[in-house]
Amino acid sequence: MTDKLLEPITIELVKEKHPGSSLDNDMLLIPEIAGLPFPTEARRMQCIFVALCLRGRANYSVDTAQHVISPNDVILISHGQVLSDYMFSPDFSGMGFLISPGFFSEIVKDVHEISTLFLFARYHPISQLRPDEMATFKEYFFMLKAKIDDYDHHFRRDVVRSVITTMIYDLGNTIYRIQHADYRKQPRSEKIFYDFIKLLELNFRHERRVGWYALQLGLTPKYLSETIKQVSQRTPNEWIDNYVVMELRVLLKNSTNSIKQIADEMHFPNQSFLGKYFKEHVGQSPTEYRRS
Repeated sequence: MTDKLLEPITIELVKEKHPGSSLDNDMLLIPEIAGLPFPTEARRMQCIFVALCLRGRANYSVDTAQHVISPNDVILISHGQVLSDYMFSPDFSGMGFLISPGFFSEIVKDVHEISTLFLFARYHPISQLRPDEMATFKEYFFMLKAKIDDYDHHFRRDVVRSVITTMIYDLGNTIYRIQHADYRKQPRSEKIFYDFIKLLELNFRHERRVGWYALQLGLTPKYLSETIKQVSQRTPNEWIDNYVVMELRVLLKNSTNSIKQIADEMHFPNQSFLGKYFKEHVGQSPTEYRRS
């Protein structure tokens, strides 16, 4: 099956069949996951899905890997992953939310360690919560619902963003706890991948050569490329481009700097080079993207 045959799961499409508390097409709360109209065929996520199992059990596949969730498990399915083969026990109950990649990037753009933790969760999608973490998750959920439903609040979007930011910090702390406990058990290839991502997050604004990252990690460029591809199904160059393009999108949408200033900040040779790079990856010129 090729990507062209996979229908997407988007917040907009889910809202059509399962209306609920939502922030435009950036976030949708789902008080009861069992009530969702799950499709019978595989679908590719065009948003991020975070959910908490309250009762019962559920089976599902992400990128063909089978997973089972039980009470107190929090799951995270990332943008771009393929979701399929859902099965729920009769007593299953869970709550969760969908968040758009753009909104998520906007929230974590200045906190790179958080995005690294969520990257860990991409390959370790189920985390067992402690009772206090369960209670905290549910408190955040109902607070978010109250704030999203308060349409008379002049700063509604900003308040929602603040609450979800704090929630992501707490969820990131849970992922950190699990990652820290499991780090020594990880295969060497996964350690190399996470070390590469941490290094990339610190340096992507001014360093985009795979050879440079390989040198810092004490590896050959070929070995680094083969390892990253094996673990993540992406090449180092694709990861580098992903981080650079995400940052350019954020700067174009959320800063008043000129395109020339952004080119300087991101260490492009000149504005023209940035324009060609951005159009190649996004399909629009920086000016068109900023106006859209």
